[in-house]
Amino acid sequence: MNNPSSSRFTAQFDANNQEFSLSGVLRPHSVAELADDLALLRNGIETVNGVCYINLKRVIHMNNTAFRALTHALLDATRSRPDLKLTVVASSVVAWASRLFRHLSDLSPNIAVEIYDSAFYPGQTFVENQSFIPILRTQTKMTWRHEREILPRHGLREGLHIADICCGIGDFAMLLRKDFKPARIVALDHSVTSLEYARKVADDFDVQDIEYTYGDASQMLFESDQFDFVTCRHSLQIFDRPDILLRELYRICKPGGRVYITNEKNSHCLGEPRADSIQWTYNEVAKLFAHFDMDVEMGPKGRRMLLDAGFKDVRMESFMVTNLDGDPQDFADIITAWRNVYADEMAVRRGDSAAFIERFKQGFADHIFAALHPRGYAGWPIWASSGQKPL
Repeated sequence: MNNPSSSRFTAQFDANNQEFSLSGVLRPHSVAELADDLALLRNGIETVNGVCYINLKRVIHMNNTAFRALTHALLDATRSRPDLKLTVVASSVVAWASRLFRHLSDLSPNIAVEIYDSAFYPGQTFVENQSFIPILRTQTKMTWRHEREILPRHGLREGLHIADICCGIGDFAMLLRKDFKPARIVALDHSVTSLEYARKVADDFDVQDIEYTYGDASQMLFESDQFDFVTCRHSLQIFDRPDILLRELYRICKPGGRVYITNEKNSHCLGEPRADSIQWTYNEVAKLFAHFDMDVEMGPKGRRMLLDAGFKDVRMESFMVTNLDGDPQDFADIITAWRNVYADEMAVRRGDSAAFIERFKQGFADHIFAALHPRGYAGWPIWASSGQKPL
């Protein structure tokens, strides 16, 4: 159902999922403007049993008129259908949502409110550890030596409209801006801490043309067909539903534009000397991440995933970040950060034994030894893939 004037939104009821959903901007001047939509809600509620879901994840703005009207409709429903549970699913991406809708639970025991993006993926607490920020900068510095040469082969050039999704601390967006001079660049992430850091760095360098945006990559509020080039690096591998993210990347990309993704295959991290210990540890890293529903073996799967998502002209290549890419200590610092998070936090959370953790840590120590050894070699493999959205 489409709505005119200052309200630009749609309302739908899905009987199969027992879900009433709203999306867009709700700024009605009067409740009368919502009459058809409220009738759709009421009629839908009368047809369902058990739980009815009120999906507000794609609502960008809702004024008080709309909020009061929806609240009254939901409270009326709990009185007319005391056997029914109503679950309102809102998003913290829109700041007012959690603040306003949490009160509904106080008004009726039959109304539950879920802020669905309070934890975006099972391993979020590990990979968004604030102490990880300095090492993320080092990682980007080391991968950029390779990606700066790779990106043009995947269609990146000056003057494009670019979106960097799951931008983290924003360092990759800064490099894109500097070397590829986009007409527009938007950088989106759901980590408030990371975005605060990114904005501070931008302020320090007087960079005002990167649009840092708080949002959920699986339910972005961007309009469809908006960007010429969309990047999403090292992120699909840490979400438990990467297919959902790929659909959103596809949606916001313009027809003829390209989506560029990078992912790892951690079991292929290597080092010499002490190769056997290193290989054992990184095989265990892959298993550890899988325990938390993350797939750090995703790298070579990129081509298939892009094709399955509907992209064409899929391009794929891999590169190895090594201790020879600049200062070997930089690579050693990255491995140290991995050890601290993977062994001291994730393995402990999984409940691993002290003996296992000790052996696990030894593999990281041996990888550091290989990175710093004057005749040593240490590597971290990454796969870069891109696909074109059909015209």
